[in-house]
Amino acid sequence: MTRLKWAPFTAIVLSVSMLWAGMDITQARAEDTYKIGGIFSVTGRASFLGDPEKRSMEMVVDQINDRGGIDGKKVEAVIYDTEADPTKAVMAVGKLINRDKVIAIVGPSTTPTTLAVIGHAERAGVPLISCAAGNKITSPVKPWVFKTAQSDIHAVAAIYNHMKSKGIKKVGLLTVSNAFGESGKQQLESQAGSFGIKILRSESFGAKDTDMTAQLTKIRSEGAEAIVCWGTNPGPAVVAKNLKQLAMSIPLYQSHGVASPKFIELAGEAAEGILLPTGKILVHGLLDESDPQKAVLEQYVKNYEKIYKIPVSGFGGYAYDGMNILARAMQGTGGDRGKIRKNIETMKNFVGVSGVFNFSENEHNGLATDAFVMVKIENGKWSLIEQ
Repeated sequence: MTRLKWAPFTAIVLSVSMLWAGMDITQARAEDTYKIGGIFSVTGRASFLGDPEKRSMEMVVDQINDRGGIDGKKVEAVIYDTEADPTKAVMAVGKLINRDKVIAIVGPSTTPTTLAVIGHAERAGVPLISCAAGNKITSPVKPWVFKTAQSDIHAVAAIYNHMKSKGIKKVGLLTVSNAFGESGKQQLESQAGSFGIKILRSESFGAKDTDMTAQLTKIRSEGAEAIVCWGTNPGPAVVAKNLKQLAMSIPLYQSHGVASPKFIELAGEAAEGILLPTGKILVHGLLDESDPQKAVLEQYVKNYEKIYKIPVSGFGGYAYDGMNILARAMQGTGGDRGKIRKNIETMKNFVGVSGVFNFSENEHNGLATDAFVMVKIENGKWSLIEQ
């Protein structure tokens, strides 16, 4: 009778004990792992950005774990797809911070999605390393936000320097109507005077527009000597095709937002002769042996193409750099977010795919003008322009 009476109680005790044991195991596993969030435009119109970024982050995490992790702890990547949608990006960041309890985040892929999530990362005190280019991401400086993509400021300077060397003084602008386009337009307008360049006309286009002949015709009527198109695929490819259809022979400059094989694929024959600033990865084989980035670039390309059996993309390098910067910053911190943030902010001479990073309290991009080179598309390939 006594055994029957106490049997349920015994079962409860055993169940609770097993439950707590399970929780201890789960907690122990969590303590042995550093969770890092990733939010990229893996699918949708910006997948040419997010897909290689996701692959690159996963590749770095595998490499870190193969080396024994960070301070003996494994790293786990928790990645969500934003589809380039700011609302979905905000939801993803909420999950990473509140549910997944990540200690840092790499991404998002685009300027609009990054601007949408910055406030959430700041309020939560979570280091965020964006893969987007917009100058507004890190200017003014936000304590918890960094980025690895080269800045619009330096991209515009590279374009205008090339124009100046060719005696081009009158230009037309065609910029996409989103945060990336607005950021580029602001820099194009503010820097023009210092290079002796006059903007004759400024036009815009929607990210999903399929014809820009009207805008190009207006620019032509003003007598522009060159055109700068600022956007990300597919719009800039449409501009290239429309320019060819209109038989406009003036130079077309694109932004670093199209610096991937996808642009050449989309633009086809119309890509021929287009000029743009880009990180060095597209022309890594043409770099001088003394270039500090050459070895890093060659290793990244070799590893990426061996693992994924597809051509490398410079955009993937943004996440590659972001995860490697985090890995260095996490050493000796015990996963403390504040210490990680401080270590990023004081990091110097970090040689990455996108450039040589020198962060500071007043500089959260860490790159200078030497992160860019000018290239020209010739016979469907990237050609390095010597300046």
